[in-house]
Amino acid sequence: MSGRELYRHATQVRVRNYEIDWQGIVHNAVYLHYFEVGRVEYLQELGIQIDVNTIQHESRVVVARNEIDYRSPARFDEELTVMTRIAELGRTSFTFEGWIEESSTLRPVAENRSVHVWLDSNGVVPVELPGEFIATVVAFEGKNCAVRPK
Repeated sequence: MSGRELYRHATQVRVRNYEIDWQGIVHNAVYLHYFEVGRVEYLQELGIQIDVNTIQHESRVVVARNEIDYRSPARFDEELTVMTRIAELGRTSFTFEGWIEESSTLRPVAENRSVHVWLDSNGVVPVELPGEFIATVVAFEGKNCAVRPK
């Protein structure tokens, strides 16, 4: 995973009372939601339309792998900064990386790496990433996004 300086997109989330477990910390599964919020906000910032019609019409994008490294626990009412980037573009897949830190102290909370596969409209066969998608991501990320040869 990469250092926080590579991230050009960030969004804030606040830990809600129903997201904590009996230990008083954010339940491990909730971090998947935080990273998803970051990914959706990232795509919206890039101007990539993301809604039910785009997800289910011409093609589908699915999560093929999701990894989380937990650094320190988040607690009720903490404000968290969720940083997101696309780190790699492949032929039919792309990789998001995410970083969460406590907003006021910059304390590292969690890191994420998730691989997404672009599928045909039936959601079965991987298809090549659209050129417009690649161009949009590369224009935003610059040299910090690896583009694997086709």
